[in-house]
Amino acid sequence: MSEPEIVWVVDDEQSIRWVLDRTLSKAHMNVTCFDSATKLLKSLDSSSPEVIISDIRMPDMNGFELLKQVQRINPDLPVIIMTAHSDMDSAVSAYEKGAFEYLPKPFDINDVTALAHRACEQYRSSQKKHLVSRDEPTAILNSPDIIGKSPAMQDVFRAIARLSKSSISVLVTGESGTGKELVAKALHTHSPRADAPYIEINTAAIPKDLLESELFGHEKGAFTGAHALRKGRFEQANHGTLFLDEIGDMSAELQTRLLRVLSERKFYRVGGHQPVEVDVRVIAATHQDLEKWVEEGLFREDLFHRLNVIRIQIPPLRERGEDIVLLFQQFLKNAAKELQVELKTANSDVTDYLQILPWKGNVRQLDNISRWLMVMATGHEITLDDLPADLKEEMEYSVVQTGWESKLKQDIQQRLERGELRILDQLTPLFEGIALKVALEKTAGKKKEAADLLGWGRNTLTRKMKELGLS
Repeated sequence: MSEPEIVWVVDDEQSIRWVLDRTLSKAHMNVTCFDSATKLLKSLDSSSPEVIISDIRMPDMNGFELLKQVQRINPDLPVIIMTAHSDMDSAVSAYEKGAFEYLPKPFDINDVTALAHRACEQYRSSQKKHLVSRDEPTAILNSPDIIGKSPAMQDVFRAIARLSKSSISVLVTGESGTGKELVAKALHTHSPRADAPYIEINTAAIPKDLLESELFGHEKGAFTGAHALRKGRFEQANHGTLFLDEIGDMSAELQTRLLRVLSERKFYRVGGHQPVEVDVRVIAATHQDLEKWVEEGLFREDLFHRLNVIRIQIPPLRERGEDIVLLFQQFLKNAAKELQVELKTANSDVTDYLQILPWKGNVRQLDNISRWLMVMATGHEITLDDLPADLKEEMEYSVVQTGWESKLKQDIQQRLERGELRILDQLTPLFEGIALKVALEKTAGKKKEAADLLGWGRNTLTRKMKELGLS
């Protein structure tokens, strides 16, 4: 049997230390907890763990300073950085400074366990001189509009971070209004091409007969009105990045030309006879289902594979939970600053309601509504009555959900903050017990009918009643 993996945890919050100690100990790890980075460093003089899990914000020394000290003492020792921040700067700064992994709070205990195992395995391999290569990013991101605590957005942050040393082609997909252009700009800003041009073009916004000249330029006299040589977007983006938004709307002819440029790194201007060589990183984006379009013959399969080297999927806003409130608050601040008006805040009824809306326009719709409210809301506090008519139309359908879903969410958040574990083991019996009681009341105690209402078999219902202590 292998030796227990040695994990050190440092966090000034006792509840976090307790949760990690209990979780990792149950996974048969040898866990030592510290309430300050200084104490951990003192212990590091005489012994060593196989992984350190550290918070960022601590009174005596922050997690990044600790990471720097650990790297000086033992460069191979992996450090996992925990943070409650929700912006991309925090996510990627951890990688930039050499952290093994970035762990956003609140975290899933299963994820923590798996991550600690992986870090320990790497450390043990490094001690055997079989270093595991980690090509992590070296750029610091700073985009206040790209924020989010949701797992889906954390995956996006990690993808951007890990691509920051690369100039590889990327396909950004997601519904309209999810912020694909922000991700594309971040990919450029934090890449080796950051000092070179970044050129954007929305291929759906330019008429098809003009798009070729817009992309590749034209020679003087190439067509009526071409009074001078004009460099296209590819030449303008030479050594930099070209962002092709809504790539799915590009015509078949231009798809062929684009494929040739990506393959050969050269092209001809419209009306030209001399090839123009370029070195351009292409980031493409679309809200279309390109795989389906390829199957239907509407998009070239070879171009799709050329663009789809790495794909980043942006989640729709409705799947981002509490990110909706974070973004809403940020957009209100942005609007107040832009309009030079006093900042307005929303009450809890509004923020609860916003989280259950479908948000068909995604982040763009939320941004527009935030601006509208900064102008149209009558008081300093935004209430449900202040919301625009199109959002109020959905209120009758959503109001029931707002009550119990909001309360359940708040209860779970409070349990997590208290450091409770196995939350579903506590909540599931409560939920099932309530459902059982209501169903039995509805059927006047007739078990077979109650089981049918709940979608259970009679034996299952009887067993559940016994487990829950219901007569």
